[in-house]
Amino acid sequence: MKTPYYLCEEELLEKNLKLLDYVQKQSGAKIILALKGFAMHSTFGLVSKYLKGCTASGLHEARLAYEEFKKHNDKAEVHTYSPAYSEDDIKEIAKISDHIVFNSPSQLFKYANLVKSINQNISLSLRINPEVSASPKDIYNPCGLYSRLGTTLKNFDESVLEHIDGLNFHALCEQDADALEEVLIAFEKNFSKYFANLKYINFGGGHHITRKDYDVEKLIRLVKSFKERYNVDVYLEPGEAVGWEVGYLVSSVLDTFNNGMNVAILDTSAEAHMPDTLAMPYRAEVRGAGEVGEKKYTYRLGGNTCLAGDIMGDYSFDEPLKAGDKIIFEDQIHYTFVKNTTFNGIKLPSLVLKKLDGSVELVKEFGYEDYRDRLS
Repeated sequence: MKTPYYLCEEELLEKNLKLLDYVQKQSGAKIILALKGFAMHSTFGLVSKYLKGCTASGLHEARLAYEEFKKHNDKAEVHTYSPAYSEDDIKEIAKISDHIVFNSPSQLFKYANLVKSINQNISLSLRINPEVSASPKDIYNPCGLYSRLGTTLKNFDESVLEHIDGLNFHALCEQDADALEEVLIAFEKNFSKYFANLKYINFGGGHHITRKDYDVEKLIRLVKSFKERYNVDVYLEPGEAVGWEVGYLVSSVLDTFNNGMNVAILDTSAEAHMPDTLAMPYRAEVRGAGEVGEKKYTYRLGGNTCLAGDIMGDYSFDEPLKAGDKIIFEDQIHYTFVKNTTFNGIKLPSLVLKKLDGSVELVKEFGYEDYRDRLS
């Protein structure tokens, strides 16, 4: 395979899916895939065997769910949410969605009748801001000060209850069941009086269910207890937990030199191809590498763009790096190719799938046309 490329292993993906399915069966929750975190539709045949559908963040993700996920499972649900809808988009979304989530009462009142006139079977819900979150970074905190995401208790309009079947909240980011419990306490305290005639409550995403130290049994208890108290369906919509540790990004060293320290330039980019490493930020693990000074040769790994800060970090190796060496960044499937860019015209990494039978398939290779055609 020519580098750079992302490689997703179906065996690891299915391991995550089986754990999520265990949660579904034990708790009674319905788990749907958040496309914003994992949208490799060449795997949807496998994913659709376990999960109940997809949650989309707008028209194009909704189309992907409708066209690529439902073809494997015609009973799969398409849930669509956006902070705000244009009239053109909502008309198209209504045709292909089973659930539409509104961010505010004003948007719901504006479009509820229109949506129902297009699709009388569609279910409507309102996103709630429970105003409680332990999100690790402000950029990922949907309940932060002056948040634009969800309706607070102060802004809740009881007349929405005439139109909706459910309520949604999304308050977590890479967090465990303890954080969910904290959110549920506040959510129930402020909004449970409105649950009586609802059909479902959506607990959103950010549940790090497939992380090794996640308390899966506590999550199951929380969901079961909630369902018993209020007699509603419960949805969970993880994205990162689906793609967690299912693959990696392979790159090659193009050049090395010393400028006060050893530097290696790669044929990939943190800015363009690993954007969350800079936005979160976090240090991606490199296969076979150590911390600075842990091994004999330390290098700063840099991307092949003109951005000065396009740096993956400093890593140490047993042997000196040279042009042609492969550098493998672990766990680079979730929130990578869904967010990557062609900044500087840099080539997008190919998408590669290691199948359950062990065969390796080049799913998609990108080129100049992908850069050109997004411009004008």
